[in-house]
Amino acid sequence: MKRVDLFWLSDSQNTPDWSLGNVVSVAPIVSSLREVVSKHLQTCGDALLLFWDSQLPPPKPAIISSFESMRGDVWHAGLRLGLAGQPLLIHSVEAMWMLNCDPDPTIDSTSWRLSLRAALIPSDVLRKFDFIRPEFDNLDAASLELGHRLISNGVLIRHTPDLIPGDFQFPKSEISIDDQIKFIAARYGSFWARWAVFRAILNGKTGLDAGLRGLRKTTISSSKVPPYRAKVTEAEPATFGGNVSIVIPTLDRYPYLHKLLSQLRNQTVKPIEILVIDQTAKERRDLSIASEFADLPLQVFYRDQPGQCSSRNAALQIATGEYILFLDDDSEVPENLIENHLKSLQFFRADASSGVAEEAGAGPIPENFRLIRASDVFPTNNTMIHNSVLQQSGLFDLAYDRGQRADGDLGMRIYLSGALMVLNPEIQIYHHHAPLGGLRAHNARKITYASSRKSLWQRQLPSATEIYLAQRYFSREVLREMIWLRVAGTFRSLNSFPEKIAKCFLSGILLPHTLFKIRQRMKEAAKMAERFPHIPFPEKHKTGPSV
Repeated sequence: MKRVDLFWLSDSQNTPDWSLGNVVSVAPIVSSLREVVSKHLQTCGDALLLFWDSQLPPPKPAIISSFESMRGDVWHAGLRLGLAGQPLLIHSVEAMWMLNCDPDPTIDSTSWRLSLRAALIPSDVLRKFDFIRPEFDNLDAASLELGHRLISNGVLIRHTPDLIPGDFQFPKSEISIDDQIKFIAARYGSFWARWAVFRAILNGKTGLDAGLRGLRKTTISSSKVPPYRAKVTEAEPATFGGNVSIVIPTLDRYPYLHKLLSQLRNQTVKPIEILVIDQTAKERRDLSIASEFADLPLQVFYRDQPGQCSSRNAALQIATGEYILFLDDDSEVPENLIENHLKSLQFFRADASSGVAEEAGAGPIPENFRLIRASDVFPTNNTMIHNSVLQQSGLFDLAYDRGQRADGDLGMRIYLSGALMVLNPEIQIYHHHAPLGGLRAHNARKITYASSRKSLWQRQLPSATEIYLAQRYFSREVLREMIWLRVAGTFRSLNSFPEKIAKCFLSGILLPHTLFKIRQRMKEAAKMAERFPHIPFPEKHKTGPSV
């Protein structure tokens, strides 16, 4: 056990007995705490730093000693200490971000809403990323900025409610509009700070004078720091446990599917079964796949009624592997794909391991998908998950059977259950985005973010299923902010300056139609909410899928 140095947040110099390391008493003031901790980091070696508010019952050494063996890098009790949903302005900048939807504060979970009133942080983390920023007036606001900065750069932050006694109630934190603006400026930049103030004024959360004054007072700026992990330490293949079932739905994409199955022949760790659910119309079906790939543990099932959720659910009902690997039929995979997912799961003791995809025609992989971090996505074209997790979360909601965001809904439920989901960009595949088949057969996902930013005419509007997802997990206010962001996005272009001007002009002309389409889809989503969710759970000992 490493030494644990206690930072006792109090206006008094009286400190509790502490057997695990040094005790430092410091006032719960941003400037004071920053100064004291910065000096301490110069001499404390690899100690863990325990931050503790004197209003809480004193920490118990026996409980604190157990945390170093827990999953993650940083542990805190921020959700139990009143930071859920804070700061409010973040929803106008990053509406519907998975990690903005707070899990139950009584369970272990991934959460960036760090509170320094009860937190255990390794000293090497703070040396690498600096400590709280001095511009904040409120300690909770400074703590939130630190938590967001850490999780955005690959530090795995876990909310651990057992850090403090279960019956303790801490007053909810009130964060000023000035500190909220500073948070947005620090984490997203000055443009988004101005946008957040604009939305706050329109929503009546602040007055014009207060909002503009907050912007003028904000000198804090965003900054880039290196990721916490450059790579995952390689584990020995001999230590891998369990076995893997691969689930692949397919629809009118036989050339791509043949390529994928050929690559699965060469995996360095072999799957125990490959379950292909073919939804291609009878007159176009290729019935020779099973015989052509007889050397693989392949089972092909045919469904007359297409739908990616019902197809995956049918396969998951009979999958016997300890792990499930989700793949799309139009992907190409490296020979060590299964091996690398197992390494990632083992290294992080994670429940789900997601990789990334180089998307055909989409340009370089976005920067935030190039670092190892807590996953805020659940891509069903490159994710491996413990089968047991699906027993608890349920399978795919049939509301999305022919629409977008089925993976986002399942990922949200898994995240909210407290599971540890890790994104590892070392695990990379190539995704063709085939022009036919898949969701395109249902007129879904024809326009992507990338294509809308390159085209003068394309608009990436929220689909009915995306609105349904927002209604399921977020407030009406967050849904409204998501729609504002998507409408504003129709004016954005990544092309030359003249084309940017042309895009703004055309989008302005099309704005009434844009709003009309969104209203239509909101009505569709409302009708969906009357019939759904329909989330099946795995049936034990089932011998075949319903096809």
